[in-house]
Amino acid sequence: MAEPALEAHPQIEVASEGWGALLRPRYLGPTVTLSLGVALSAFSTFFVATALPSAIGELGGAALISWATTLYLVFIIVGGLTAANLKRRFGARRALILAALLFAAGTVLTFLAPDMPVLLAGRVLQGAGEGVVAAICYALIPELFPAALVAKVFGVEAMVWAIAAFGGPLLAGALTEHLSWRAAFGFNLPAAIVFICLTLVAVPRGGASPEGADPVPLGRLVLAGGGILIACAASVVPPAPAALLLALAAGLILSAWRRDAASRRPILPAGAFRLSTPLGAGLWIILLMPLAESAAAVFVVYGLQNIWGLGPTAAGASHAALAVSWSLVAIAVANVRRPENRLKAIAAGPVFLALGMAASTLGFMRGEIALVIAGQVAMGCGFGLNWGPLCQFLMDVSPDGERDRTSAMLPTLQSAGFAIGAAIFGLAANLSGFGEGVAAETLRFALAVTFACAALVAALSAILGFVTAGKARRDVRDPMHRAIDASESHEM
Repeated sequence: MAEPALEAHPQIEVASEGWGALLRPRYLGPTVTLSLGVALSAFSTFFVATALPSAIGELGGAALISWATTLYLVFIIVGGLTAANLKRRFGARRALILAALLFAAGTVLTFLAPDMPVLLAGRVLQGAGEGVVAAICYALIPELFPAALVAKVFGVEAMVWAIAAFGGPLLAGALTEHLSWRAAFGFNLPAAIVFICLTLVAVPRGGASPEGADPVPLGRLVLAGGGILIACAASVVPPAPAALLLALAAGLILSAWRRDAASRRPILPAGAFRLSTPLGAGLWIILLMPLAESAAAVFVVYGLQNIWGLGPTAAGASHAALAVSWSLVAIAVANVRRPENRLKAIAAGPVFLALGMAASTLGFMRGEIALVIAGQVAMGCGFGLNWGPLCQFLMDVSPDGERDRTSAMLPTLQSAGFAIGAAIFGLAANLSGFGEGVAAETLRFALAVTFACAALVAALSAILGFVTAGKARRDVRDPMHRAIDASESHEM
């Protein structure tokens, strides 16, 4: 009698088998495909960061080095903002293939680049393509997997980032040292080809509704993308003009948001960033947590090398503690089924992030490296606790017609938070005395101030974590709860 019941409740069957269900033929293809879609961005980020100095040595254009990352991030954001529209217009499979081809074309340009302007053009194409790929991959998670497996898929994505954080610099360094920086840049081409082949097999046909697709909102994209680009530019100019640029960037982004909220064809999901709803408050957390973490991403390795004298490998491994702790905690949290406990994880994650920022602040103030590394671990635990449950929650509370927009916003806001945070904390560091060749004492003070500012942002995200969880308890009931209740009723 058990077999018919399992057929009637496929989500319960999957939940009872746990992680092994992802290895079944039905889910293995989508798991590998979506993970590779995320990996394209992760490995591209770490490969370029490792190989770019060698490329500069051959091509010149050192003054443009920061733009290789800046342009990539900006166009990831622009691509992500158009992803829901493209998915509706072409269907998920065709949109993914077109975006992956764009990413591959950008990779070929960076591989063959005769000078820095061509390399930067390649980074633009890579960013635009990967922005669409990442956003649609997120949107496909609740479509290709039952609710009981969504949390585990997010756990797998966390593992992908941890592998990229450790393996990316090592592999890119080996390719650059033994072959060429071009080999490291070109590594993404076969990965993109494999992704396209997997997409043809694992992503279902259909889903396109061109008649229901909205026109591309170029005006709002220019405002949002221009605002992010100006914010990034603020990180590489003197403090006085940087403050003006950040104010201008904020104005452009706010204008884009207001126009979108008033539009009958919005890019953002309804109620985005409105604190009166769980969705709005939760999206603020998705933006603010990476914004705070960007201080660590930009400055920790530099501080470990220039204050405590660690070599590049040791400093990189110490910073990778954040990615590893994120991955390990995310895997553990993926096994949590009770909705109440998942809401507690959503609230607890930003608290750990704030504690990690505070520990790093004290570590730089006192010159204690152990506190800085402990802070990295705490930050990673915060993301591991929060990220998967929060992303799944935001998808669940979105109306069916808004889910694609919400899903696309998750990786897009993550990139936006990092880009904006790098600019803000770059300005904070420069105002506090940060600079090349400064005394270790001055550097410690500048980084302590920078991390204190990041801790304030993390504390704000912690407040919003409790707000989101509180509103969720009052306003919504996790769809997984119904499946669990049904399972328990059947077993009784």
